[in-house]
Amino acid sequence: MLQGCVPFPGEVAERYRQAGYWRGERLGDLLRRWAEAGGDRVAVSSRDGKMTYAELDATADRVAAGLRRMGLAKGDRVVFQLPNVVEFPAVVFGLLRLGALPIFALPPHREHEINYLASHAEAVAYIASDTFGGFQYGELGAAARKEAPSLQHVLLLDGPDDERSGGSPASPNLHNSVVNLRRLLDEPIDPAEARAAADADPPDASDVAFFLLSGGTTGLPKLIPRTHEDYAYNVAASADVCGLNPSTVYMVALPAAHNFPLGCPGIMGTLAAGGRVVMAPSPKPEDAMAVVEAEQVTITALVPALVIRWLEANAGERFDLSSLEMLQVGGARLAPEVALRIGPAIGCKVQQVFGMAEGLLNYTRLDDPDEVVVGTQGRPLSPADEILIVGPDDQPVPDGEAGELLTRGPYTIRGYYRADAHNAKAFTADGFYRTGDIVRRDEGGNLMVEGRAKDLINRGGEKISAEEIENLLLAHPAVREVAAVAMPHPVLGEQTCAYLVLRPDPGGSGVSPDSNTLDLAALCAYLEERRVARFKWPERLEILDALPVTNVGKVDKKKLRDDIAAKLEGGS
Repeated sequence: MLQGCVPFPGEVAERYRQAGYWRGERLGDLLRRWAEAGGDRVAVSSRDGKMTYAELDATADRVAAGLRRMGLAKGDRVVFQLPNVVEFPAVVFGLLRLGALPIFALPPHREHEINYLASHAEAVAYIASDTFGGFQYGELGAAARKEAPSLQHVLLLDGPDDERSGGSPASPNLHNSVVNLRRLLDEPIDPAEARAAADADPPDASDVAFFLLSGGTTGLPKLIPRTHEDYAYNVAASADVCGLNPSTVYMVALPAAHNFPLGCPGIMGTLAAGGRVVMAPSPKPEDAMAVVEAEQVTITALVPALVIRWLEANAGERFDLSSLEMLQVGGARLAPEVALRIGPAIGCKVQQVFGMAEGLLNYTRLDDPDEVVVGTQGRPLSPADEILIVGPDDQPVPDGEAGELLTRGPYTIRGYYRADAHNAKAFTADGFYRTGDIVRRDEGGNLMVEGRAKDLINRGGEKISAEEIENLLLAHPAVREVAAVAMPHPVLGEQTCAYLVLRPDPGGSGVSPDSNTLDLAALCAYLEERRVARFKWPERLEILDALPVTNVGKVDKKKLRDDIAAKLEGGS
């Protein structure tokens, strides 16, 4: 196990293997098996191209072989920021075969987040598209190389080659280099040679395969280490529960680096079932629904905010969505009144998915009655998922009563990467993960999400740490105190409202001492200067003389949440 990761206890791991949850499978080997069965059938496509199963397998080999020649090795960490492009799965599986560990960053992440990931993980490489959505990702790679001494290579899809690279990805002088990733993907190399190089030093099935990012509450995201065998089970069990088969056409509408479209069942689950993955460039209704119509998509996954936008776009009237059999909805609680509208408007089944990148997944089942599909967030994926719902004293509460959800199981981590102090609070002594979700459980074992115990803002499925935003704003010369809280939003679910107390003399801040005010535009410009992802910016600003506090002297965030909710309800 990689140093800095928390392994499963030996006896627990053995129990999962004996029960058949873990089968000693490496994710890169699974692609070989899928390719043998799929052959010349299309595995993944986008508006820019396609790959058959055989081509996907061979391209992954070329990526692994090329990266190995560049000096990357098993255990190396790689910040990975490709968007929804046809090359995404091939590069991921190339890294997995090599045993290098992708850290799945999201396209909206900027210098603030990428520098942290590269430094914290001591990453040796950064992989991204040269340009996406009008943004130049090469600038992020250049900034990260200055910030993180470990970062030697920047690989950009369709980007320029650094003159020091010698014009060939096989050059022995590729240190501190910028490489056109396309050259690795398309490099002419004997398939047997590429496979031999890819398989030269394979990882163990119990090794970490990649890192997902938490929506953590304590500053910047925590790194979530997922192993080959735990994620192989995650993928296979999810594909089974969702009924995927070779006729499945799965559209990746959400960013592919999210756990939901990656493996729940997502890209990997679709490939495991022999289906076809369609990479959509955008989840916006007009873009994504056109893809559904053109590609005869049968299943896709959205967050509730996007579902609402699809419904408002009169989906069924503007596009032929008759191929769509199931719409998965997760990332935030789906309101029952919205769930009821999906069938009549879009003409497909709904599946609620409640889970977390740390592990536990809950699904409503395909044969569940309407009241379960509409009114609950489903039940655990695995018979081995252990669920505790506890009160403030950590004692279990009766079914039907709300409490915090604790869990452990064969695909739920036992600790974050390099986060000992946080792990001591986030996990119990006997390995249960404290999810921070407040839930109730019905007599059928289905969970209903009531809210959050953790200080987290869920903006359309993107989890924002209030503490991270507060720390950033406290560095502004005009700000003395700050509290970031969730405010309700009819489409996104929640947005961020920043309550500020300003300094009496904000000299040098651009704020007038007479008016003692700071507007939202100036605050957001400040965050943009610090290269903070846009989705984290506050969307409302409230200035107070003092923040309210509880009896024990802590900021009373409940009072602030009630305040902003009342103001919005009153139209102010």
